[in-house]
Amino acid sequence: MIVERQVELRFGLESREAGTHTNLSAVRQDGRCLWVAGDETATIERLTATLDADGLVTGYEGHTTVALADLVDLPAGPDEEADIEGLARGNGWLWAIGSHSLKRKKIKPGQPAAKARKRLASVVREDNRFVLARLPLAAGADGLPEVVRRDGDRTAAVLGLRGDSVTDLLKDDPHLAPFLSIPSKDNGIDIEGIAAHRDRIYIGLRGPVLRGWAVLVEIRPDTDPAEPGRLRLLPVGDGRALYRTHFLDLGGLGIRDLCPQGDDLLILTGPSMDLDGPARVHRWPGIAAVDAPEIVTAEQLPRLADLPCGDGDDHPEGLAVLDGLHGEGARLMIVHDSPSPKRLTAEGGVLADVVRLPE
Repeated sequence: MIVERQVELRFGLESREAGTHTNLSAVRQDGRCLWVAGDETATIERLTATLDADGLVTGYEGHTTVALADLVDLPAGPDEEADIEGLARGNGWLWAIGSHSLKRKKIKPGQPAAKARKRLASVVREDNRFVLARLPLAAGADGLPEVVRRDGDRTAAVLGLRGDSVTDLLKDDPHLAPFLSIPSKDNGIDIEGIAAHRDRIYIGLRGPVLRGWAVLVEIRPDTDPAEPGRLRLLPVGDGRALYRTHFLDLGGLGIRDLCPQGDDLLILTGPSMDLDGPARVHRWPGIAAVDAPEIVTAEQLPRLADLPCGDGDDHPEGLAVLDGLHGEGARLMIVHDSPSPKRLTAEGGVLADVVRLPE
């Protein structure tokens, strides 16, 4: 798959100063708009397409920012980052999920050895990272989609306020529980993708990768009838289990993002740890019909693309299917964390890649 063209995503001054445009981790199309998020804030951004005379997208601007804390309660309050690593859209909702990961402190250049060793032994938990938010989408006065706290009887709601996060759900899991206390950059738990399909939410893990097998978690969140501002989990399948795990042979890579296309699931992959490596797009055909925990072999996950990625930068991090405004046939948009300087524009934007999906 070859990059067909690039389009500029242009952000406002406040987001540029916060570095949102250089830390993009998630993207979803919504008609003429894109919803995007970065991993250094607790906000969601909306950009609107500019069109040429033929109705094709030339770029995205008209940036607006929505603070998660204006819509849902956050366990650590409005000022701590949520490390949003995935966005999903379905059934009139926008979903946002934090990384659910622990951080090991970095060694700073020039530090004395004793201080460097102390920092490297320090592991930090930031509670806002451990949330899953479901936000109502409504038509604004300008006809464009917007996220709101309430739309009729639909209310913004969150999972992860009271010991009920996705990782709390996994505390007794035979495969994943041992990794809950390990920082993400050490092959610990690190959520980096979410997809919504019907009543199911699929959550992709960058790590851990278990002997080469990547992990996908499936859940069914719904409104808590006792507290409409909170989510609860419903059983998945015929039993009482509140989640399923699927193991995917992605060539030793972890999951960087997910995006549904019809009844299939597109999977963006990359290295599980803090190193450079290949980035690819795979398809899991017919996931909508899957109703049991699966072991999915490489032969069942056709590779659609090998994506360009840089040495030390330009990490493909977000994936969206584009329909209708980018020409005939489906296309993908790829956004990047740590974009190369060549992607940054003088107008305060960043260039995203648009690639054509194989027929």
